[in-house]
Amino acid sequence: MNKALHVLVYLFLILSAASLWFEIELNKKRTLLTDRNEMQEDYIVKIASTVEKVEPNKDATAEVKKDISPIEAKIVDIPETENVLEDYNAYLEQANLETFSWDNQTTRSQLRNVYVLDHEGNIVMDGVKPLKKGPGTEQELLEMLLDGASKMRTKLDTTRAELVKLHKIIDEQVEELNKIKPLARADKVTIVEKNEKIAKLEEVKADLENQIVKIKAQIDELNAEITSLKDEVVTAQDETAAAKDELEKSQKLVEQLKKLIQEILAKSTPDGGDRNITSIPAGEKGKVVEADNENMFAIVEFDAKTMKELKGDNLDHPIPNIELGVKRPGFHGEAGEFVGRIRLRQEVREKNYIICDILGPWKQDNLQPGDVIFAD
Repeated sequence: MNKALHVLVYLFLILSAASLWFEIELNKKRTLLTDRNEMQEDYIVKIASTVEKVEPNKDATAEVKKDISPIEAKIVDIPETENVLEDYNAYLEQANLETFSWDNQTTRSQLRNVYVLDHEGNIVMDGVKPLKKGPGTEQELLEMLLDGASKMRTKLDTTRAELVKLHKIIDEQVEELNKIKPLARADKVTIVEKNEKIAKLEEVKADLENQIVKIKAQIDELNAEITSLKDEVVTAQDETAAAKDELEKSQKLVEQLKKLIQEILAKSTPDGGDRNITSIPAGEKGKVVEADNENMFAIVEFDAKTMKELKGDNLDHPIPNIELGVKRPGFHGEAGEFVGRIRLRQEVREKNYIICDILGPWKQDNLQPGDVIFAD
């Protein structure tokens, strides 16, 4: 019994080893078939992209008008013509026609379907054999590809035939052109001889015209000199009169400037004394109402106390040309809350508003409404 059991065990091991060997070899074949199918599928997709899917427009025409009017010594505005490509199949020239585009998941999936499947995914049988031809199968796509390739081959053969016709037309046109060229050469010789005679006559004519031009130029120069002398006299008279007018205007302007300076001095010292304020007591003085950072100015509203510090108790002094600081509570810049500096420029009448210049070198950030003005 033990011997029989040993025999069965060895036999089982041998069969297992054989099965393993067959499995390994089968996997090799399966990998080979998979790689081959993938390569064939990729090349079918690439080949399909070179096969035209649609037919060209058979109604396309081509036209090359040939002048058939006789050559005569007269001008023909509208010559008689004929179309030498009247029988030419122009549709053969159409390019970039749509090709099969199968590089997508749906088409690739169909390329892998060898058999016809029903709605449940089962293989449809043709008697005892699986049905391979029908919708959704690889054969359906390959039939479409074969039909497109056949049509392209037919069009290629037609194109070759048309090339033979075109070759014949070109031969005829070249033969006719070769007959005309000797006559054209003879006519050109005659034209050249006549042109040489005309050129000599043109040279004589040009010499005479040059002499006339020189004489006219001399006359024009003399007239120009006379005109120039007259203009110089008139210009000298005009310049003298203009100088007198400018002198009178300058004298009037000087008097006006003197009066203006006196008025400015009177306004700047209304109490009869000098007032040159260079600073005011430290502290917050007002806030920014509006700021134009592009044009570098701001409108500032000052409190009543500050306006008296700037213009005096009676508010009758001019705005002093002083600088003040600008800060923004909560702002964290390189200089803390400090935003920049302004210089007082012009008062807005009947309000505590003053237009100020924004000083660029001090600017840490764009000024905003609500920024606080302070004196340091």
